[in-house]
Amino acid sequence: MDDLLNSQLNAHLDSYANGQVNSQINSQLNAQAAAQGLMTVEAVQKALNRSRASVYRYANTNPSDLNPSYDPRKLNPELRVNKDDPLLFHPNEVARFAQDVLGIKQVTIEVQQPSETVTHDLLRAILSELQSLRAALNDRSSV
Repeated sequence: MDDLLNSQLNAHLDSYANGQVNSQINSQLNAQAAAQGLMTVEAVQKALNRSRASVYRYANTNPSDLNPSYDPRKLNPELRVNKDDPLLFHPNEVARFAQDVLGIKQVTIEVQQPSETVTHDLLRAILSELQSLRAALNDRSSV
């Protein structure tokens, strides 16, 4: 089992190192961001009806500075720990940017819970299996 997990982890790391981050990892990032109440670049792109490149141009980023100071004329992302962390934006910041900088009068930002995925189903199945194993071990230890 450990070998399987290690091989899967190595495969994910290899695909990341080669710049081939697949859609499954992107959907996991989107789900994590939504769970935190933050928006990914893709979500901002859809909310502002702008291209991905323009969202990156709007973003307050600097290659030499991990977390640049607040700029009222830019779209300010949440603080990052590592330069490789994805850009995440607070919905209020996206709304502020849309109104103040882009001049969009009516802004409605909705943060929705991610839909159920195959990953959720798999994790539930693993949890139920672990619970049944624990119950079986507890029954054996009581005998």
